[in-house]
Amino acid sequence: MHRLFISDLHLSEETPKIEAALTHLLAEEQPDSLVILGDLFEAWVGDDDDAPLANRLRELLYRTSQRGCEIAIARGNRDFMLGQRFATDVGASLLEDETLMTISGKPTIVLHGDTLCTDDRDYQQFRAMVHDTGWQAEMMARGLAERRELAQQLRALSIDAASNKPEDIMDVNGEAVSALMTESGATLMIHGHTHRPDRHVLPAGERIVLGDWNDTSGWLLRERGETLTLERFIIH
Repeated sequence: MHRLFISDLHLSEETPKIEAALTHLLAEEQPDSLVILGDLFEAWVGDDDDAPLANRLRELLYRTSQRGCEIAIARGNRDFMLGQRFATDVGASLLEDETLMTISGKPTIVLHGDTLCTDDRDYQQFRAMVHDTGWQAEMMARGLAERRELAQQLRALSIDAASNKPEDIMDVNGEAVSALMTESGATLMIHGHTHRPDRHVLPAGERIVLGDWNDTSGWLLRERGETLTLERFIIH
């Protein structure tokens, strides 16, 4: 099994280098499995999105799945409106917010990671609102143009809010990590979101944090048999 884990690409029309890097990675690596742990997109306004970027990614992931690569996608805090229709379109499975898998022979909990940032109470309140099925249904009843404008407004508010928060508040809470690993029975946790790539040895096992992608570099976690390697690569 050759499986790749990635997250936090934050794709938009302003990130052509990252989009090209993803296309190149999937063509060169030819993985058996690809797990995307959230924030593939900088914003996602609904599975009916017909923007050029949305269609290009549908085509890329569909071609990848048709080559025999199993794709699993988790929602992030930027693309929380991503749903089953998109997953079906690209031949992928849609992961729950927290999903137990077997990785390198270990029971593993995989997730985007924002649910672990419990010290950021304002964000958790916002998250509860936008993940509410009623709120999402109300949003989907609006036209695409209105949803795109709202997404830009929410992004601006998020940047402004983050600039006024201490760094530690936006990181994961250790007790939340321990509780989830204990409850799930996992000895390994893999997540993104915090943009702080690292491997942490914990009493319950190990926590691996994926890194974000930018115009100069990207991050992936590679699984080959029992071996897991966290890798940074250059984007040209």
